[in-house]
Amino acid sequence: MKIIVTGSLGHISKPLTQSLVQKGHSVTVISSSPERRDAIEAAGAAPAIGNMEDVDFLTAAFTGADLVYAMEALNAGSFFNQELDFIAANTRIADNYKNAIEQSEVKQVVHLSSIGAHMSSGNGILSFHHNSEKILNELPADVSIKFMRPVGFYYNMFAFIPGIKKQGTIVQNYGGDEKEPWVSPLDIAAVIAEEIELPFEGRTVRYIASDEASPNEVAAILGAATGRPDLEWRVIPDEQLLHNLVVAGMNPQTAKGFVEMNAARRGGVLYEDYQRNKPVLGNVKLKDFATEFAAIYRQQ
Repeated sequence: MKIIVTGSLGHISKPLTQSLVQKGHSVTVISSSPERRDAIEAAGAAPAIGNMEDVDFLTAAFTGADLVYAMEALNAGSFFNQELDFIAANTRIADNYKNAIEQSEVKQVVHLSSIGAHMSSGNGILSFHHNSEKILNELPADVSIKFMRPVGFYYNMFAFIPGIKKQGTIVQNYGGDEKEPWVSPLDIAAVIAEEIELPFEGRTVRYIASDEASPNEVAAILGAATGRPDLEWRVIPDEQLLHNLVVAGMNPQTAKGFVEMNAARRGGVLYEDYQRNKPVLGNVKLKDFATEFAAIYRQQ
């Protein structure tokens, strides 16, 4: 098949591209960075360099493709952009995808959504995933869409490192012994590659997770890996976390979205639909990630 992969060569798109190329598919990788051209070609794919805001570019890139893997791909630095409405910007990208898919007449789409996309409110920064699914569901009925909903990414835990080094704790506005799911980008890429090879019919949703662990278990495992066996997960009020994030330079609106997202983790509200549709867990476990976490921890 001729497959379009968005997301440049990021945490998911790179292993996905490698897998698809190995399976014999013709892959075009869309990136906004001209510097990625050589790396994309080295991966065995064709580069398409352009802007996600440019519907004409997307339409041209999608035309003739059998399938599009679509993800909203603003980088983490966007969290600290004081001028950016993060949710609105990602929602616009989804709308651009919708228009380009319709104009290019692509009939098969795999969309990277997220845990929390089932919630119309109360999901904080994840609300753009709900918006994106709603927008893509406006496509004609003959466009089949698979919505992939991964849970919290392991690599988001790298944000814990400064606090661990400075205070010896992980500080969040949720915690305790209630298990929650986590996922490796490698397992996400493997599931997407699997779904691409399976039949497409209508609109479907699949959750993706690698392991389940409570905040206290996360602290114990990361503490053991980093030589800090007494590492604790400390819970602070929403208002205090919001203040901390804004002081650290995060866009206040984005920070508010993070706090609300974390608040939805309390009591498992964020995971209600996941629990009703639990997937088979992937191969990369938290203890596997802890080894990678410890290596990065020692470098910083």
